[in-house]
Order: sequence, then C-alpha cells, then structure tokens
Amino acid sequence: MTPDPGAPPAVGPPRPSSFAALAHRNFRLLWTSQLISMAGSMMQNAAILWHVSLLVAPDRRGLALGMVGLVRIVPIIAFSLVSGVVADALDRRRLMLITQTGMALAAAALALVAFRGVHALWPVYLLAALGSAFGSFDSPARTSLVPTLVPREHLPNAISLNTIMFQTASVVGVSFLVVIAALLAMRDVPRRPAHETSDISWRSARAGLAFVFHTPLIRSTMLLDFFATFFASATALLPIFAQDILRVGARGYGLLSAAPSVGALLTSAALVPLLERIDRRGLAMLWSVLGYGLATVVFGLSRDFVLTFVCLALTGATDTVSMVVRNVIRQLNTPDAMRGRMTGVNMVFFMGGPQLGELEAGLVANLWGAPFSVVSGGIGCLLATLGVAAQTPALRLYRRDTPVHDAGPANSRAGNGR
Repeated sequence: MTPDPGAPPAVGPPRPSSFAALAHRNFRLLWTSQLISMAGSMMQNAAILWHVSLLVAPDRRGLALGMVGLVRIVPIIAFSLVSGVVADALDRRRLMLITQTGMALAAAALALVAFRGVHALWPVYLLAALGSAFGSFDSPARTSLVPTLVPREHLPNAISLNTIMFQTASVVGVSFLVVIAALLAMRDVPRRPAHETSDISWRSARAGLAFVFHTPLIRSTMLLDFFATFFASATALLPIFAQDILRVGARGYGLLSAAPSVGALLTSAALVPLLERIDRRGLAMLWSVLGYGLATVVFGLSRDFVLTFVCLALTGATDTVSMVVRNVIRQLNTPDAMRGRMTGVNMVFFMGGPQLGELEAGLVANLWGAPFSVVSGGIGCLLATLGVAAQTPALRLYRRDTPVHDAGPANSRAGNGR
C-alpha cells in the first residue's frame, strides 16, 4: 500500500533516558546511599595507605604497602565461594544489612586506632582484613540485588549509573549507616521463587564454578580483569611517588589518589548516554584495557606532577569503559539464580587482581624501586590483554546485539514502589 504523503514520518521506539534506572524507587535508594557510603570508603582506603607509609622506614614502605593488599585478599579468597552461595540462598537485602553493619564497625575501629595514635601496624592490617571479610559477603548480595530492582531493559543503564556513582564517590570522598537506612526503606522488593534459590552446600558452589568456567564470555572478562589489575596495580605505591619521587606531600598525594576517579567520572558521564550506541563492545573493552596498561607505563616513567596526574586520570577513564562493558556482559549472561555465585567467583578476579597486584608491586618496588615496578606492571598488563584477546574469539567478536543467556523474565514491577 502506498504511504500517505501527508502522514507524519514514522518514528522508532523512544530512546531510553540516560537515568532510566533511577526512576525505580528501590534502585534509587540503593544508588544514592551507596554514593554517600562509597565516598567514605574511598577516603578510608587512601588514608590507610598513607597511614601505613608513615609508620615504617622509607626502605620498607614498598613491602608494608603491599601487605595491605595481602591482608585484604585473604578473606576474599577464603569466603568467595561461600559468600556467593549465601547470596543465592538467602534474602539479599537482609544479608546486606548485616554486612554493612559489620563494615561500619570495622571502619569505626580504624578511626579509633588512628585518633589514638597507635604506632603498630598489626591493628591496621587486622581491621582492614575484617572490613574485607564483611565486604566479601556484601559484594555478591549487592550485585545480585540490582537486577531485581529494575526491569531487564534498564539493567545496562543501572550498571552504567553504578559506575558513575562509584567514581563520583571516589572524588568527593560517608557512612555505611546511610546504606542501612536505604535498605530498611525499600518496599516491595521482589521475592525470588523457590526454584531460583539454592541451598548452602558444596554442590551449589561447584555449580557456580562450573557455570563461570564453561561460559567463555564470562570467563574471559574475569581473566582479563585479573591480569590487567594484577600487573598494573600502581595506586598502592602512590605514597612513595608523592613522598620520594615527586615530593608533593600529603596534599599532592590526595590529588594523585583522586586522579583516576576524575578521569573515570568524566568518562562515566559520557558513557551513560552512549553505551547503547557502542556496537563492537568486545573490541571497545579490549582497547580500553590496552590504554590502561599504556597509561600505567607512562605514569611509571613520569617525573612531572601534571603528567603523572594526567596518566592516572587516563587509567581511570580507560578502566571505566572496560568495567561497564564487562559488567553488562556478565549480568546479561547470568541467570538470577546464579548471580550471587557468579559474583562470588568474580570477586577473586575483580578484587584479587588489584590486591595481589599491590603485594606484587610492593615486593618489586622494595627490590628495584617504585618506577620499575609500575613500568614493568604496565607492560605485563599489555601482554596479558593481548594473550586473552588471542585466546577468546567470542570476546573480540562480541557486539551489542550478540544473543545473551536468558537471565530470567524481566520483572516489570521491580523497584517501582508499588
């Protein structure tokens, strides 16, 4: 039939808003509270590294700073499988109430140690490990909760907004109590059907491992995440650069600590509306990780404060692109009944990479100096990325319209406050 020349031109479906996920009340509560809480956490992380660097002699700083990563990764490795199973078996909101309370108490104890002027390292290490232990249970519960708070079509937007929340918190960096209040204020959080919950058993843990390692896209993004952050975890050495190489003191250290988040925040703001337009998402992620490694190499070679700041900002910008794409891949390809276990396994890669990387960077810095540690780590990141890309064609070919695993029916009422 001939179209009516006087009819208005056909239009496609409306483009989703850049903040579509925030229209859902429960997600909005979680997002806002995490923004405030994460700001305090980022301040705490930077303060721990600076505090440790002041408690030891200059020739022992590398090892002492690396030990912060070691004490944090031990609980993560120990509890990663258990925490994922627990997140899939129990009510995730109630589990977060427990973990957030535990992290608040650990943070309060760290503040007490600092204000009392304690000069021993072991209380700092112990409390950092305790906070990490609670965090190892919090992350699977929080990550698995998000897809139940928004419809499936808004999930990529929710993931992008979570990234911009994290980076904004890193810059402004306050309290875990805000998250607790938000969790209590949520209404009508969908309950999972009985067939989508697992029992707390070794069989359930094995099922989670099997799912991750038999899904090439998820497995490759985790490996890429681990190797990139393991080799290029340079932020743990920032106190050494600030004190001994650039000689910019505590104020300069604060600016350098915020630099990755400045770059990430600007990138996140652009990425939220642009994510749906990125077609070749696999290649975008790979190129971003290569950029991350290259910026790390230049950072290690730099002796200028401005150039160092720019390089660190670029690490944050490139890591943000990679983070958003890999999280979208994982969430869309994981059924709800398996999300906690997938996140638990992912913690070993996502958090284990940088924490073990901090230890590796500290040991190398202790032997051959901080610049050599950073430069060699950046080169290692580049080589690891090329290796993963060569071994995983599915990742190189991954596009926006690549068919995804059926992650369960969208819950159109999730998070709408009704």
